Amino acid sequence: QVLLMESGGGSVQAGGSLRLSCVASGYTYSRFCVGWFRQTPGKEREGVAALCLGGASRYYDDSVKGRFTISQDNAKTTVWLQMNSLKPEDTAMYYCAAAAGPGYWKLEGTYNYWGQGTQVTVSS
Repeated sequence: QVLLMESGGGSVQAGGSLRLSCVASGYTYSRFCVGWFRQTPGKEREGVAALCLGGASRYYDDSVKGRFTISQDNAKTTVWLQMNSLKPEDTAMYYCAAAAGPGYWKLEGTYNYWGQGTQVTVSS
């Protein structure tokens, strides 16, 4: 059974930083994508960042480029999302997701496994 567990969310003021973690059990991040998505009430889940091809390729949504960094550990069981210069519009529930096959990183359908989410709240 594959389980993904996020942690690291919280409340910060604009300009602050948070580091989200996603630990996988029963799964090793491999050549397929592992990504972070976020969702606010009434909106669709959107792709924020992803690592694909075993970490050789990194992708970011334009809204977070230069502020967020996705990385993974050498054992490929933990993925982090370092979030700097946070803005109120970054407020959302953040989810990590892992794929068991190829696909476009930004599509929810690419991913087979999802965590329960961790809340990030940025105040102005």
